[in-house]
Amino acid sequence: MSKILEGLKYSESHEWVKADGNVATIGVSDFAQGEMGDITYVDMPDVDDEVVAGEEFGALESVKASGDLYSPVSGTVVAVNEALEDSPEAVNEDAYGAWIIKVEMSDPSELDGLMDAAAYEAFIAQ
Repeated sequence: MSKILEGLKYSESHEWVKADGNVATIGVSDFAQGEMGDITYVDMPDVDDEVVAGEEFGALESVKASGDLYSPVSGTVVAVNEALEDSPEAVNEDAYGAWIIKVEMSDPSELDGLMDAAAYEAFIAQ
């Protein structure tokens, strides 16, 4: 059973978002890391890169698969989790603690189009 945290927003491509004012912290869900298996590499954008909701911003690589990461919101990357460069397995150990990027949102209303925890739980149960 995948862990799903309340208070976060989730995308259909299995990213989670925690909004704090205008800044969105983005990572991958516990379900996604479980499907991927042991994460061996996290490809991330650079600070000051622009991301667009629904478009690719990076990728996860594991021993059994590679998967693209899609931004749930649009804006400017203000931080990347550099710890993941040396320890990509942190995503497996704590999918909600091992955030990937932080984005200053250009349109916070995009959050309204994402799922809450209950809707995401129903989505992955399908």
